[in-house]
This record gives sequence, structure tokens and C-alpha cells, in this order.
Amino acid sequence: MRRIDLTFTALLLPLDFFALVAAAMSAYSLRYSQAFVEMRPILQQITLAQFLASIGGFAVVWILLFWMAGLYGTRPRKAWSELGRIILASSAGIMVVIATVFFRREVTTSRFLVLAVWGLTIVFVWCGRLLLRTVRRQMLRNRIGHQYIAIIGQGKAAQDLKRLYQTRPTHGYTVVKQLKGWNDASREELENQYKKGRLDGVLLADATVTKDQSLDLIAFAANHNITFRYLADLFAASFTHVEVSTAEGIPIIEVKRTPLDGWGRIWKRVTDILISSILLILISPILLITGLALWVEDGWPVFFQNTRVGEGGREFQLSKLRSMWRKLSIGPQFQSNLKKNLALERELIKEKSIKEGPVYKIADDPRVTPIGTFIRRWSIDELPQFWNVLKGDMSLVGPRPHQPREVEKYLPHQRRVLAIKPGITGFAQISGRSDLDFEDESRLDVWYIENWSPALDLYILLKTPFAVLNKKGAY
Repeated sequence: MRRIDLTFTALLLPLDFFALVAAAMSAYSLRYSQAFVEMRPILQQITLAQFLASIGGFAVVWILLFWMAGLYGTRPRKAWSELGRIILASSAGIMVVIATVFFRREVTTSRFLVLAVWGLTIVFVWCGRLLLRTVRRQMLRNRIGHQYIAIIGQGKAAQDLKRLYQTRPTHGYTVVKQLKGWNDASREELENQYKKGRLDGVLLADATVTKDQSLDLIAFAANHNITFRYLADLFAASFTHVEVSTAEGIPIIEVKRTPLDGWGRIWKRVTDILISSILLILISPILLITGLALWVEDGWPVFFQNTRVGEGGREFQLSKLRSMWRKLSIGPQFQSNLKKNLALERELIKEKSIKEGPVYKIADDPRVTPIGTFIRRWSIDELPQFWNVLKGDMSLVGPRPHQPREVEKYLPHQRRVLAIKPGITGFAQISGRSDLDFEDESRLDVWYIENWSPALDLYILLKTPFAVLNKKGAY
């Protein structure tokens, strides 16, 4: 999904909650205003404290009803369709209020207050969502948050889509290229656009493409971690995860690489922030003690940063505790010894590497200090990566991030692991760690990407401490 859609979807929940509270408070203020009291005397006094105590619970119930009514879908709805769902859910919510009043035998509860809460809830929630919708449309109109796409094909449907996206920027797409077909020249053109950061997806609208060409285009999109979509009448094949949308009556099918999208992505990010924040506080004494031990052993710096490749092929600086002797370490802090150290590393890979494929792992590495051997064995050197999770470079669970020179050697199907953020732990890490060949590791990571769920993340997180204690595959 576009980041702008994820952002506005995430904003709906707190916005609705505040609208519900505001509607309830407005109804209370109106009922107990001097002018209204003079017209309709109060039969039962409800204090503000009592009213506030009940608002929170009913707001949560209302939010659940909104969710059941489909008001938190990740795809924008038509405005009037959304209003109808708000009215339906709010009516169900007020029925819950009336039922609660009845069973608690609070027969003197103000009927005006109940009806005012119902009416103002509809107005406030609707107005809040209209405001959010207006802001989103204005951003898209100014081409903020657009996805850059290339259209493959020049038929009538392709021309209509290009014209639509050019004249109606509120759809959220900018067509950077329209190509006649898929061939080597087209690939080179899209490669150039991708390197410029101006390619987020491809849309296949050419009915004359061969099966081999279409599969090659799908592989191109997967390898570059961009969206692949096609016109509905082009394929008879089925995919595991697809989503159908229309643009002015033209049906389009989007192939999903992972169910980790929409609320799944929001949930994963919120979980990452909460858990990493708590763990950084809890592990701070361990980091302090280990840092002091490394300083006594070999001096500063005790932290080590290394360039790794993350989601979509973007590079970031991975934080670790330094486990090698300073003179033999490789990284931004040790540029003066870089050539000599890289030469030594190449020799060690030839002599002692225990892992096949683009990713190496050296057993009994002579560059590792005694304390470094200990912290590697117990994965203590990985603890600073919770800071990478908090920053958003990584997630708690996902494929392990590798160095650019390793990623360059990935086979095309192995690049699918770049579809999501890398993780501190993952399915491969609880299944053998470094003892796995990279091909097996990538298969496990791809399976995780295609079958992601919150329950699977929880399972991996709970299994990780046992994998660390087992020490299998730790070097």
C-alpha cells in the first residue's frame, strides 16, 4: 500500500475515539446548559465524573461496532457509503446504551441525552472523517504521496488509464513511463527509473504478451520489490494474495507479495515500537556492563556500525556491540585498515567459511576477542539492534539483514526477502541459525513473508530465547 494510505488509515482510530468523546461531552454540556434546564428540568442529576466514567467504555464499544461495519478498511470508500455505515454502527451503538440503561433500571436517564449522543456522534465522526478525506485528497492533488508507476501496453485500456491518472491526481498514481511491450529495452528503461527512485510499480496492460514475458515481468517486479498489477482480463492464473480494484470502471488486479499490509503493517510497527522501547530499558544494564568489559579488553569504541540492506533494497547502519579486535574490525569507524582487513576476511572465508551461498559465516574467527566470542555465543552483540527497530530500519521479526556485497550475489528468487523490513530474529533463526545454507534460509524467510500473521510473529518471538539457549548455529 502507499504510505499515505497507511498513515490515514492509522489516523482513523484515534480520530473516531476523540470524535466520540467530543460528541458525548457536547451532549452533556447541551443538556445541562442553563437555557435547556429552564425549558426541561432535570429529573436525575448525573455528575460530570459519573458521565466521564461511562464515556470510555461506550467509546470502545462504538469503535468495535465501527470495525464490524467495515469502517477501518485499508482502502478508501465512497463518502456516502461511509456515512451510511457510520449511521448504521452509531444506531447499533445507541441500542447498546439503551439496553444498558434498561437493564440497570435507570429509567430516569435523560432521553434527550441519549438521542443527542447518537446524533452528535454521527455528525462529529462524519465531519472528522470528511476533514481527513479532504486533507488526503489535497495532498494527492498536489502529488504528495503518489506512487510512480510504469504502464506496459498501448491499447485503449492502457491509454484510458494513463489519461485518467494524469487528469485525476487524486487516484494517487503518477505514470512515469508507458512502454509498448516488455523486452530488454523496456527492462533497461525501468531499471533507470528504479535507480532514480521513480518506480514503485508496474501495470501490465498488454494482452499480446507471452507467458514467458509476463512471468519475466512478474519476476522483475518481485526482484525490485515493487508492486505488480495487471488488467483483469489478461491472466487466467491464480495467485495466493490478490486484491481487486477499479478505476472508472476498469477492473485492475494487484498481486500481493505478503499479507503484511494495511492494518497488519500498522500492527507490526506499533508492536515493534512498544516492545523495543521496553526492552531497551530492561537491557540497558547488560549493555553497560558488556560495554565496560569490551572497553577494558580493547578500548573504544565498543559499539560497531555496519552497512546492511533493508526493505526494498535500502541501505541502513546496523548497530552491534564490537566483538572483534579494533585493528581487525571492518566498518565506518575503521576505514584506515579497510583494505588490509578485507583481504584478511577473504582469506578466512576461503579457509573457514561454513556457509554456502552469498552469505558467509566463519567458524573460529581469529579476529574475535575472548569477550566477543562470549557475547556472540549468547547473541548479546545483537542487543543494540533494538535501537534500529525503534528507528524503523528493522522489525523484531523478519529476514536477517545482509551486507551490500552479499546482497549483490543473491539469486533473483532470493531477493524476495527484501520485500519487508529485516528482523532481529526470524523463522530461519529459530530453525538452525548459521547451520542453515542460505538457500534454505531464504526459503524459510520467503515462507514467513507469504504467510505472515501476528500469531506467527508471537511464535517466533517466544521460540527465540530457546534457540539462543540451545546455542546451535551460533558463531
